[in-house]
Amino acid sequence: MGHVGSYVWELRQKVGSRQLLLPGAQVLVLRTDGAALLQRRTDNGLWELPAGACEPGQLCAGAAAAELFEETGIQADPDGLVALASLSDPKLHQLEYPNGDRVHAFALCFVLEGWDGTVTPEESEVEEIGFFPLTQIPAPAHPPTVEVLRLFELYRRTGVFQAR
Repeated sequence: MGHVGSYVWELRQKVGSRQLLLPGAQVLVLRTDGAALLQRRTDNGLWELPAGACEPGQLCAGAAAAELFEETGIQADPDGLVALASLSDPKLHQLEYPNGDRVHAFALCFVLEGWDGTVTPEESEVEEIGFFPLTQIPAPAHPPTVEVLRLFELYRRTGVFQAR
């Protein structure tokens, strides 16, 4: 679902740009060679993971799969996504968008490993998209994305769900 007509869009019609507490999800897609999918946003030019807000009645994994498809064209079974971390640290995940809208995002972070296929970026949100080695993330990177990649490395090393 595009932004217009979404739950967040409906809320914004009522509350304007004031800060919203916003549940959402993001997906770290790893290609079979281990490279990570990142996209550069059209609104702020930052490189980040595919991500978005949950809609009413939607599971976080469902939101992750829906946002992944909307932004990249990648179809993923929500049951095939593995939750690796949650990110809600207000120092990292209070965001202000270029239009002045503010959110404190609470994201469940998923990984989709061993993916292979064609990516089709959604042109209104994604300026550029590509796969990058985890040690060579392009700049400027979105700080929450940098943190999720750090949490992924901890998750991969320990096998323990990470919370930040």
